[in-house]
Amino acid sequence: MDYKDIKLTKDGAVATITIDRPEVLNAIRDNTMYEIQDALNGIAQDDAIRVVVLTGAGDKAFVAGGDISIMAKGAGYLDVIHGLPAGQQITWNIEHFQKPVVARLNGLALGGGTELALACDIRVAADTIMMGVPEINLGIIPGYGGTQRLPRIVGVGMAKKMVLTGEHISAQEAYRIGLVDVLVPKAELDDAVAKLCKRLASKSPIALAMGKEAINMGIQADLRTGLSIEARCFCMCFGSQDRVEGMNAFLEKRKPEFKGK
Repeated sequence: MDYKDIKLTKDGAVATITIDRPEVLNAIRDNTMYEIQDALNGIAQDDAIRVVVLTGAGDKAFVAGGDISIMAKGAGYLDVIHGLPAGQQITWNIEHFQKPVVARLNGLALGGGTELALACDIRVAADTIMMGVPEINLGIIPGYGGTQRLPRIVGVGMAKKMVLTGEHISAQEAYRIGLVDVLVPKAELDDAVAKLCKRLASKSPIALAMGKEAINMGIQADLRTGLSIEARCFCMCFGSQDRVEGMNAFLEKRKPEFKGK
């Protein structure tokens, strides 16, 4: 498929989805989200890919938000009713994708940009970025999961402060409150992402998927239900060839070679 809003590249075990609309600071529109989903569909079928990176083109923005010019001129109430659930589903699909998704935050991550980052498993940021959910300044609120994922990550009080004031926060503050997981100087961003991806790609694909599922599903459940989810995911790992390889490699003092089986 020829994409208009994104670029998809593959390097070894890593696939990179780059939101490529630098002329509007990589602002997202419906088509952007649909193309991200299409790229993920293909990656899901490619066993050679073990890690996904989501980033923005250029060095100014990851995603500066939704494309306001489109929303202000062309989007009616019925468009929103039908379009918003689709966008929410795509962020859900990113969050629950079977392979780890790393957000490479290279610049502004505002509104929908912060929401896309929230859906990723690990957020790696340059120390020059800004984040925030400024939708309140437009008379709306976040619509791609920001009001739901943000409090789960930074706490209810901080989430309300960010959503209700619309203020931007620095990379350092984002790291302090847990919105960013890895913070590095801008010049070291690519190296940090590459090292993380290499480490993730060396793990069992089955264990990675089960680890994600146990956390994602368990956090929405009571503790007893969460423990049942963990047990199910553990057993899925234990019944795999990768588990046998991992334990044999440990005993033989060598690096394991996981096959995802």
